This record gives sequence, C-alpha cells and structure tokens, in this order.
Amino acid sequence: MILTDTHTHLYSEAFDEDRAEMMQRAFDNNVQRMFVPAIDSTYTEAMLDLEKAYPNQVFLMTGVHPTHVKENYLDELAHVKELLAQRSFVAIGEIGIDLYWDKTLLTQQQDAFRIQIQLAKQYELPIVIHCRDAFDEVFEILEAEKSKGLFGIFHCFTGTLEQAKKAISYNMKLGIGGVVTFKNGKIDQFLNEIELKHIVLETDAPYLSPTPYRGKRNETSYIVNVVAKLAEVYQVSENEIAEITTENSKEVFGV
Repeated sequence: MILTDTHTHLYSEAFDEDRAEMMQRAFDNNVQRMFVPAIDSTYTEAMLDLEKAYPNQVFLMTGVHPTHVKENYLDELAHVKELLAQRSFVAIGEIGIDLYWDKTLLTQQQDAFRIQIQLAKQYELPIVIHCRDAFDEVFEILEAEKSKGLFGIFHCFTGTLEQAKKAISYNMKLGIGGVVTFKNGKIDQFLNEIELKHIVLETDAPYLSPTPYRGKRNETSYIVNVVAKLAEVYQVSENEIAEITTENSKEVFGV
C-alpha cells in the first residue's frame, strides 16, 4: 500500500526538533509521496534542503500563501517567477483567498491569486487552492480564469456538497484531511455522494490533526486516520482508498 500526502508543511518549525523521526514514522505508515506547499520566500531554502534530503519522496510547489500576501506581495511574486524560471515544481500553491484573519488585503489577495493562476497556466502546472471564509471570492476568480489549462486541488475542502460539486466543475480534486474525522466536520455526511476519483488525501501537517490527535501537532503519518475514516464513509477497503487517491494525485501532479 502506497499513501500520498498531497499537502504537508514538512519544513515547518514545528518539526525542527524531530524532523527525521517524523519522516521515518511517515515511511513506516506507507506514506511514500509527500507534496509540500510554499508559504513565502522565507521558507524557500528550507524547502530545497528538504527535497535534497528526500529526493524520491518529497515534491515541491512554489507560490505565495494568501495570509502572507502583504503590501510587498509583488516582490514575493517576483521571487516565485524567478524560481519557476530556474527549476521545475509540481504545482503553484498554496494560493487563494483567506478572509478569516484579515479582510483588509482582499484586493491584493485577489490580484496575487489571479497572477499565480496565470503563471500555472503558463507553466502547465496545477494549482493548490487555500480557501477560508472565501468560497464566493475564490469561485469568482476561478470562473473568470476557467479553461482546459486550469486544474488542481481544492486544499482542505470544508464546504457544502454544492460547493464541492462547483469546485470539481473547475477541474479541481478535493483535498480531504483531518476535518473528515471531526464530529462536527460535516463533510463526512455527504462525501460518499462525491466519486472517489475526485478525492486526494492530505494532512496539512503540522495543522488540523485528525481525531484522536485533535489539538496536538499534526504529522504526515496521521494520514492513516484519514484513510480509515474514508474507508468507512465509502464502504471500501483502506487499500482501495490508498490506491485510488494515489492515482488521483499522479493525475494532478504528473508524478
């Protein structure tokens, strides 16, 4: 069984004390493919070091996270463009709109999202979307940018069935992580109405730990808890969840 974590911040400071052990626990739990989203330029070096240490298991994205879109966002986007010109990445992410913490930079977030979608199309890459309290705003931009060249993953999907279907209509897979194990997570109530071909697994480590680790640091090995819950939701074996979601990840990322 091969498991794929399509969204894990392995370079996070939360793992500085025990990164090697954390990675080994992931390998011991059959997680052999880990896709690492960018946040901003301050993490680039740590991401490249991680890829160098685990070249067969770690795959890097580049991009500017919406909560890190500040007044200097054009400088950050210039860094992304520079990296894309220098080497290959598997996706542009995580990008999108987040209105949970701060609504004052919405215009800048929208601009950064648009520019990065256009970069993804230029380089024929998928996008990985971060959306928090911003479904309408994200869908508005996806509608304006929709094309055959627009595809990717709606990371940490926590919306309704209607929003899930809308995301899929824009060639997006749904990134399902720890939230599906929460008692109040809600998505487990309708997820079986979405075909498995539209689902990929993720942890968003070190955030959003699944039950029974909720409130503690998340790590990639905990993806097995997400697999167990999805097997229950879809009434199929854990092996089947692993196989289908890994194939889905290959379809998106091309690796």
